[in-house]
Amino acid sequence: MFTLEVDFGPLLPEHLSELIAGVVLFLLIWLVVAKKVVPVFEKTYAERTAEISGGIEKAEAAQAEAAAALAEYQAQLATAREEAGRIREEAKAQAVTIAAEIRAQAQADSARLVASAKAQIEAERAQVISQLRGEVGGLATQLAGRIVGESLEDDERARRSVERFIAELESESVPEKA
Repeated sequence: MFTLEVDFGPLLPEHLSELIAGVVLFLLIWLVVAKKVVPVFEKTYAERTAEISGGIEKAEAAQAEAAAALAEYQAQLATAREEAGRIREEAKAQAVTIAAEIRAQAQADSARLVASAKAQIEAERAQVISQLRGEVGGLATQLAGRIVGESLEDDERARRSVERFIAELESESVPEKA
């Protein structure tokens, strides 16, 4: 038959008692480790696992809270933008209304000033025409008296003749107003 020889070197016990003592010590160390050391490791492992899972849960809760806060912020921002747009549109409408009111007021003031100026000019014109008629009539009477060589005695008749003459000149030279 075939035999296999294995060389264990220094690990090969020389006596059977060494092997038994080694096995007993191994079992004793294994029992101590299993009863004392492993539970401590298991407890530490469980604590760290709980701490990590609690941290993950806290992080997930914080992330959910941040997402909710972001959604609320975005909703508030959208509301604020809508409000700003509405206020801007109202301001534009008010600006247009105010501009129209100011324009209408300015046109009314301008029309009133123009009418007042026209009335004042017309009154001054009538006054100047009246004064000029009197002066021209007096000058015409004096001139006629010098031409004739004597003073015209009837001032009233001379005044009417001069006024009639001036009126005829005005009607010929000045076109009628519409």
